Amino acid sequence: MKNSTIIHLTDINFKTQININNFIIVDFWADWCNPCKMFSLVLDEIFKKYSKKIFFAKLNIDKYPNIAQKYDVRSIPTIILFNNGIIIDQITGSINKIQLTKFLDKHLK
Repeated sequence: MKNSTIIHLTDINFKTQININNFIIVDFWADWCNPCKMFSLVLDEIFKKYSKKIFFAKLNIDKYPNIAQKYDVRSIPTIILFNNGIIIDQITGSINKIQLTKFLDKHLK
């Protein structure tokens, strides 16, 4: 389940990735979104700590709006935590490192 980098999901690999990884966190974002850019820095920091426990991925909602619609993503950034393809939890809005750490730790116990 380890990933050495945060991968970018597409409409081709999205379903496969959320189903083959026990835990995967998907960051729904867009290039024009300033809070998304700020959250991306937080995600990069957290990635270093959790990459052996959780698979990290990003999905650009402008390129793949059909996936964002399927998961009812109406505001960004939104992160959705999946476990074997099932949504476990999600957060909408930019959060800081402490908040994201608490969110992940709550589900990894």
